[in-house]
Amino acid sequence: MIYDSHIHTEFSADSEMKIAEALAAAGTQGYGLVLTEHFDPDYPGDWVFEFSPEDYWAAYESLRGRDDDLSSGLSLGVECGMMPDHAKALRDFIARAPFDQVIGSIHILDNGDIYEKDYYQGRDKDSVFTRYYTVMAEMVRENPFIDTLAHIDYICRVAPYDNPGLEYERYHEYIDEILRALVETDTAMEINTRRFGDKAVLDELAPVYRRFRQLGGRMVTVGSDAHTPDRVGLNIRTAVDFADSMELVPVTFRNRKAVKLC
Repeated sequence: MIYDSHIHTEFSADSEMKIAEALAAAGTQGYGLVLTEHFDPDYPGDWVFEFSPEDYWAAYESLRGRDDDLSSGLSLGVECGMMPDHAKALRDFIARAPFDQVIGSIHILDNGDIYEKDYYQGRDKDSVFTRYYTVMAEMVRENPFIDTLAHIDYICRVAPYDNPGLEYERYHEYIDEILRALVETDTAMEINTRRFGDKAVLDELAPVYRRFRQLGGRMVTVGSDAHTPDRVGLNIRTAVDFADSMELVPVTFRNRKAVKLC
């Protein structure tokens, strides 16, 4: 069974999607889901990206699949925003519920939200992207308990530069440090499908995932990062095929254990 392993419902501050809507959208495509609600402690803005694991479990546990049966297609996870000196807070949060999958992501740099255009004022692409990649590698090593690293190309969606692409050749020494950190910590790498509607994006990302494989990486998760029902499952099949072409193994997580997708 194929899983869309990055989904946000109304437990995430930036989503209003109901669980019934998410399950219905996945069901029509024959996909399983991993819910990965946002937990970004000390978020430096007006949003509160935190939730109660106890309430989350009480609301959704009856819908969760059995540990021994991946065909029962719902897992309950979390997306943890990683920042320096926050590893203990993330560990303590994760310990409060038996999460199936823990995603680590970078949304904040130097106490600024990189989603916001104000962050980029007075900063050129080289300074921002090298900082982004450097911090990401550091956070993978500081948080070796995450199961998968989310959207290495997140910044490419939001940076307001004329060319916001990932540019592996230009930044390869920094990106390779992220990939080495993933291999060292036995952490999977997500293939995030938000940008996969454009074939040029696949060509842009191919050298990164090919290098991951060369350095010893094997496992990848695939996720749409959907916040609305119409985005659930978006480009997931393309991502699985992309992983296969890179000789990588698409997996999902149930009870914090990697399970190969069929």
